Amino acid sequence: MVTQYDEKGKIFTSIITKKPAEVIIYTLLHKITGVVHYRPDNRLIDELNSTNHFLAVTNGKVYDQNNNLLYHSDFITINTSQIIWVIPFDELKQDQVE
Repeated sequence: MVTQYDEKGKIFTSIITKKPAEVIIYTLLHKITGVVHYRPDNRLIDELNSTNHFLAVTNGKVYDQNNNLLYHSDFITINTSQIIWVIPFDELKQDQVE
C-alpha cells in the first residue's frame, strides 16, 4: 500500500473504500442479481450515472425471462445503456422477494 502526504499532512492512500449493495437489475431480456459497490459518500444512482459505460457486479447471477438461472459468475460487467431499472434488494418488501 502506498501512503502519500500533502503539505498540510493529509494522508492519501491508493485504497478506495466502497459500500456494497445487493441489487436486482433488469435489462430487456435478463434479470441480474448481485452486489454493486459504490463510494459511501455517494448514492447508488451516482454510481449508475458516472461516466463509466459499464457497471461492475460481483457474485452475479443472470436469469432469463422465465427466471431460469443462465449464468453465475464472481464478476460481471453490464453495459449501463442496457439497464432498464435497478432496485436495492434490502428495499424490497417481504412479499416481493423471489
